[in-house]
Amino acid sequence: MSDSYNRGLIEDFGRWREFAPGMWAWILHKFTGWILIGYLFTHIAVLSTALGAAGNTAAIEAGDDVYTTTLQGLEGLFLVRILEVGLLAVAVFHILNGVRLLMIDLGIGLESQDKSFYVSLVVTAAITVASVPTFMTGVGV
Repeated sequence: MSDSYNRGLIEDFGRWREFAPGMWAWILHKFTGWILIGYLFTHIAVLSTALGAAGNTAAIEAGDDVYTTTLQGLEGLFLVRILEVGLLAVAVFHILNGVRLLMIDLGIGLESQDKSFYVSLVVTAAITVASVPTFMTGVGV
């Protein structure tokens, strides 16, 4: 026999105000995980365009193979640089929150999990902001 309880209406969007930091951490962790999966498939699709250069050592040595030209073309776009910064932020938060969740699962820091969530957000923001000059060097608008 299973117990059930009233979760309220799913359509009640006003419930987000009741969310605790742990719920926001859970939502952001799932959201960033889906973004990382989407990036992985996009990355594989872009890299698959390099198959034309496979085995063509003359083109690779000349630097005009498909892989090199594709990456150079993407790296020159301002939008791609912004997306790279966003990808870094997503990956850093997902990693830090994953470590936080691992510690909570091990019973470490249970009473301060809200603070650790806020710390992971602050560290993510600091790393992301510190990385902006590195990502934006040499890009044409």
